[in-house]
Amino acid sequence: MDTVSLVALTGVDLFAMLGAVLWYALRVGAALQVLPAVGGRGIPVRARLVITLALSAAMASVLPAPPPMGVDAATVLGVLREFSLGVAIGMMLRLAFEAGRLAGELVSVGMGLSFATMADPLSGTSSPVLSQWFYLAFALLFFIVDGHLALVNLLADSYGGVPVGAALPDVAGLLAAVPEFFGACLRAGLLLALPVMMALLAVNLAFGVLARAASQLNPIAVGLPVSLLAGLTLMMLLMRGIEAPVRRLFEDAFTAARALAG
Repeated sequence: MDTVSLVALTGVDLFAMLGAVLWYALRVGAALQVLPAVGGRGIPVRARLVITLALSAAMASVLPAPPPMGVDAATVLGVLREFSLGVAIGMMLRLAFEAGRLAGELVSVGMGLSFATMADPLSGTSSPVLSQWFYLAFALLFFIVDGHLALVNLLADSYGGVPVGAALPDVAGLLAAVPEFFGACLRAGLLLALPVMMALLAVNLAFGVLARAASQLNPIAVGLPVSLLAGLTLMMLLMRGIEAPVRRLFEDAFTAARALAG
């Protein structure tokens, strides 16, 4: 084989590999676009792009090459299918972080910190400070339990269930897992906040009784600092046992995401 033919063959292989990387990058990039901790608005765009291309190149080297596609309607539908599947996988995992945000908002009401808000990198809006605190705790636990490695494994396995260019399975059957996991997230967020909420309710009731018995006692000037101090102490105690329920929540999230990915 002469040099010209070798160079032409190498160029064809290079473009074929680049096409495979771009096909894999559609699903991976869509998942990282909505997934917190490793993606989303909290991560710079260039960092998300580098992570997406790196994961896509790694998957393209071990997974079967996508079938050749032309410039037609089938290719456009394939792109939309890959993007939709990636967003669905990322949203299922994002719901687990939303459970922490719900717990933070519920606790903020009892502690009197519902007015203390800051920019939320997850949604782009303002949220209570305790919601951000739960978000950071969930993000740290996500890496502690090797959630980032499970995410890569999930994305790689999704190509086995729904390869590039293949039709989606029964959508009605797959979406049946979404309401069930959504209810599990609401239940997890409420159960995480419930011990602190009940303790703060008892503190507020006690100061209400004291304010009624002694009218000169200002419940706002005295009760609010005590509620804040009690809430911070309870939050410190809550963090000692939060790993197990959050780990189960992440396991349920990956199970629901695998059901969506076939």
